[in-house]
Amino acid sequence: MALLRDKAAAAMLFLSGMRASAFTTLPIEAVDLDNLRLRQWPELGVHTKNGKKATTFLLNIPEILAPVRQWDAIVRKSLPGSSPWYAPIAHSWGDQFLSQDEPGKTRSQALQKRLELLFSIANLEFKSPHKFRHGHAVYGLLHAQTMADYKAVSMNLMHESIEITDSTYAPMLSSDVQERIAGLSGKATSMPGDELEVFLNKLDRESQKKALMFIAGKLAQ
Repeated sequence: MALLRDKAAAAMLFLSGMRASAFTTLPIEAVDLDNLRLRQWPELGVHTKNGKKATTFLLNIPEILAPVRQWDAIVRKSLPGSSPWYAPIAHSWGDQFLSQDEPGKTRSQALQKRLELLFSIANLEFKSPHKFRHGHAVYGLLHAQTMADYKAVSMNLMHESIEITDSTYAPMLSSDVQERIAGLSGKATSMPGDELEVFLNKLDRESQKKALMFIAGKLAQ
């Protein structure tokens, strides 16, 4: 049961882009999988950054949603809506069962330790909960086709402005921008690799963002 929960947690972290502190305090009643919606509301007990309130949404990726839906069905049937979605699990004589005990204050650290175990079992390099947030953001930005899409990703991360999103994630996208620009036209692919790299390195963040939107539009055609 604990591994099923942790697998669902990894999927939820990527699909939502939530911070660990918000995820571990998210109650069952704040999760609406029918509409892929999360209520990150402090009045529901969610510990958001700076106490900010927002309704955010999950990426619609069915194969990653599957473990999330499986775990949601278990906790929703067994626990009250005010209980944390990432529910504590108690052990007795080798059996595991959901606990209604109040989670400890170090719940975020416990999540990290459980993910370390999950990665170890899967024989994969460990990624912290915040890396899942980065993964959510980069996935969303790379699939954005318009500036409205770009802004939606920013809002879903609960950033104050699109400039914060851009300054945080543009460096992560720069190498992908280079590869995609190189593949857009014969002219681009004919440029020597080092010359193209020099050109891209001269772009400011705003230009990188515009290049990304252009690339996304081309790929969507």
